[in-house]
Amino acid sequence: MTTDMPDDESQGSGSVADSSRIKQQLKNPAYQQSSLTLLLFFASWGVWWSFFQIWLTDESSGLGLSGGAVGTVYSINSVGTLVIMLAYGAVQDRLGIRRHLVIGASIIMSLIGPFMIWVYRPLLENAFTVGTIVGAVVLSAGFVAAAGLMEAFSERLSRTYNYEYGQARMWGSFGYAVVALIAGFLFTVNPNLNFWLGSVFGILCFLVLTLWKAPTTPPREEMTTTMDPTRADTTPGLREMLGVLRLPSLWAMVVFVLLSWTFYTVFDQQMFPDFYTKLFDTPSHGQQVYGVLNSVQVFLEAIMLGLVPILMRKIGVKNTLMLGMMVMFLRILGCAVFHDPVMISFVKMFHAPEVALCILPVFRYFTVHFNPALSATMYMVGFQLASQIGNILLSPVLGNLRDAIGYQPTFYVIAGIVLIAAAYGFLVLKRDDQDVQGDPFLRDAPRESQKA
Repeated sequence: MTTDMPDDESQGSGSVADSSRIKQQLKNPAYQQSSLTLLLFFASWGVWWSFFQIWLTDESSGLGLSGGAVGTVYSINSVGTLVIMLAYGAVQDRLGIRRHLVIGASIIMSLIGPFMIWVYRPLLENAFTVGTIVGAVVLSAGFVAAAGLMEAFSERLSRTYNYEYGQARMWGSFGYAVVALIAGFLFTVNPNLNFWLGSVFGILCFLVLTLWKAPTTPPREEMTTTMDPTRADTTPGLREMLGVLRLPSLWAMVVFVLLSWTFYTVFDQQMFPDFYTKLFDTPSHGQQVYGVLNSVQVFLEAIMLGLVPILMRKIGVKNTLMLGMMVMFLRILGCAVFHDPVMISFVKMFHAPEVALCILPVFRYFTVHFNPALSATMYMVGFQLASQIGNILLSPVLGNLRDAIGYQPTFYVIAGIVLIAAAYGFLVLKRDDQDVQGDPFLRDAPRESQKA
């Protein structure tokens, strides 16, 4: 007899298994170290990045740049991120779980305060083109490209040392949320305080990576989820890394990312902060409220990063990603439709589940349908690099469109494109059991096999 649905006993067993799995990984030294590293990285980034667009556009406390100039800054940043991210992915796949690159990124994080205050701002004010180029290298190597590096490194550790990546990544969001809570108040006092605090967290991240030794061996002998033991050489070579560019399935994902995550990133980073703060009576009031709202949203994001892996084991990778796309569409559409700051604040909370519903299944999609030994390269090329290419092309265009027609009409355009991306992904992306080239994805409480 075939059993389509698990009975109450099996559901209860699943809950016990989830609880046992969480307790076990809390004691895992690799999980502890990865969680703390991500917490400090995102704290170092979030304390100034959450107000970066406002700093660029605000005339009283920032640089007062136009939408087109801001789009140029983000576009050049994306060029730098594209190049550095490709190098990061290729080198980290060669390094495996060694920390050389992440330590290098933490050194740059430690220097963000002096750089932003004494180098970047004067260059943007007096030599804009040079400033955008220098900034693209430093900000990408230390933060924007390093975010993908840190995530790919942690995801690889999770498959090596047997912990749930999403439940380590949630601590990164928790760190971002904590600093976002105070970032708005610091910004209204002096934006330089945000940059200096970013350096403090960068130094702490560097100390964790250099002084806290990683476990010398995985806690279990079988490491089938990290590498294929039947292969003589599990370290990918340059030919393998370049070979991924010839895979049609990778380019299908690239197009999907370009039409979805890229447009959303431009909306969320380059438009929403200034749009939201202008809904209030004074810019300083809006900045303080935005800081608190951003913190609450990222706290919820951290919770969702812990819960979505459980959801993904119930409904599958592709279904989770499609759910994330619908939440993304509703977030952008809500900001286009509503004018009241209370409703806009409510709609912003959609960002919390959307990040987890998009990022986590994308990682798992690559490890299911591609060689897991190339996970860093695949994530960098298929997701992060694709989004950066989109930013290069779209940031100036959407920035000028915003200058021409305003924020909310531009949001309608972006929402429509994201809806098209969702339909494209539903039709083109592979099912979890289709063309499995890497680690198979098994849902919880699978159908029982037919018994005699």
